[in-house]
Amino acid sequence: MANIIDYVEWRGDLNLNKTEFNEIDSLILNRFSYFPLDNLINKNEMVSIKELSERFKKADKKQMRILWKDDADLFPIMGNSKRFGEMLALEYINKIDPEQEKQFSAITVILPDDTLYISYRGTDNTLIGWKEDFNISFKSHIASQISAKKYLENIAKKYPYKKIRIGGHSKGGNLAVYASVFVDSEIQKRIINVYNNDGPGFHEDIINTEEYKRVINKVTTYIPQDSIFGMLLNHEEKYTIVQSNEKGLMEHDAYSWQVLGKKFVVLKEVTNESKFIDKTIKNWLKDLDMDTRQQVIDIVFEILNSTNSKTIQDLKFSLVKNARIILSSYKQITPENKKMIEATVTALLGIVKENVKAEYKKFKILSK
Repeated sequence: MANIIDYVEWRGDLNLNKTEFNEIDSLILNRFSYFPLDNLINKNEMVSIKELSERFKKADKKQMRILWKDDADLFPIMGNSKRFGEMLALEYINKIDPEQEKQFSAITVILPDDTLYISYRGTDNTLIGWKEDFNISFKSHIASQISAKKYLENIAKKYPYKKIRIGGHSKGGNLAVYASVFVDSEIQKRIINVYNNDGPGFHEDIINTEEYKRVINKVTTYIPQDSIFGMLLNHEEKYTIVQSNEKGLMEHDAYSWQVLGKKFVVLKEVTNESKFIDKTIKNWLKDLDMDTRQQVIDIVFEILNSTNSKTIQDLKFSLVKNARIILSSYKQITPENKKMIEATVTALLGIVKENVKAEYKKFKILSK
């Protein structure tokens, strides 16, 4: 089976004049927003992906934050291809704001068919990025969502006569949908498609709005067969299930998604494991009020932040040291907060237990 790197190597000589934009192109441009573009593209600069890839080749890789090892392979392949190399990148932004608990990054690409593609980056490897993902479980209008809407408005204003495609992977998919929902109707009319690649959904206070209903027919969500992230919260849009060559959480990796020609390899439904996890998490969230969700998440990240780690890798590579600090921090948490965390975890485990029983009963009935 092939992935997005194979796709560029295979179809890279065919520009958009020969074969139109498709779902694989969208995922590749979503991955492009994760590339280490800091110091490669200047503010207010419009530059081809080919030129950016050349700058990347010459740069000191040790000084760059390459978020996924395959990005270092895909970047030059995209730059050398006719399909992507001629595309023009602009309006790159990458901001991390600990006070607002915001990690926001986006880039716009002008395609050869004179349309725009806005790509929102998902969660990076910073603790702030992960905290913001958790915030989605109890907040409807988080900081990066507001920034995504403003970014779309800014691009639409600068290029008033161009049609727009929007997309993102992981949290970036959620941002793409949010931005398209809450911009004014005139900008919405210019949107061709919105691509949500395994991004979480929204609370009911958003999906019940007229704005959401007005644009949702332009949204397509793609999730792998064991999806966890993309099944979170509520979705009303159509979705496609993509085959991944990984298992479990690792299926979130866009490089594991299988490609055949200019389409994904699709499946009829998600696995029982994905349905089970989705049901468990949604039941857990349903039984927690918003204040309790926020308290649990704030305490967990207060513990993590006490380790002085800035990224997920920092935690992973000094596990023993940080485990001691985390345990030490836990002892300092007030008795009330300890009880709340323990009650929350107990409730979650109880729901898991009940779901296991239900799945086991179903299995026994089907086996008779």
